[in-house]
Amino acid sequence: MFSELPKKIATSAQVLNWIAALSVAAMMLLTCADVILRLFRFPIPGTYEMVGFLGAVFVSLSLAKTSLDQGHIAVNFFVSRFPRKLRRAVSAFNAFISAVLFGLAFWYCLYDALDSKQVGEVSLTLQMPIYPFILGTAIGCGSLCIVLIFQFFNLFRSKEA
Repeated sequence: MFSELPKKIATSAQVLNWIAALSVAAMMLLTCADVILRLFRFPIPGTYEMVGFLGAVFVSLSLAKTSLDQGHIAVNFFVSRFPRKLRRAVSAFNAFISAVLFGLAFWYCLYDALDSKQVGEVSLTLQMPIYPFILGTAIGCGSLCIVLIFQFFNLFRSKEA
């Protein structure tokens, strides 16, 4: 089971990343359509609201894939000069602390999404429920937490920093 876990993590991260890419495309199309229609005095109501929601989906759902690809910004000027064992320890500590923080973000977003659904919270302009977008953020944070936990344990199995 553990040998298949990396494949399942990578596959789910890739699926979430494709959803994030679709949300970027939707943001672009919606913004362009709104700008063009404003020229004819027919703006799309709620564009600002939807772009904000789609932006949250984009950022949160792309986190896991970015972490797997190590596509984030890393400042390792000093750490790269450390001995291999110390580099691994710093990387493990970073992965552990990040997993805890994103685990807490997942838990809080999940709680907030369920609370928002229960009270029937809707957006101001479009009057659409906001809990699916909060839930999307929770899914993104949860998937990153899983990736970071896997990376934390993988640092102890690998020979490289």
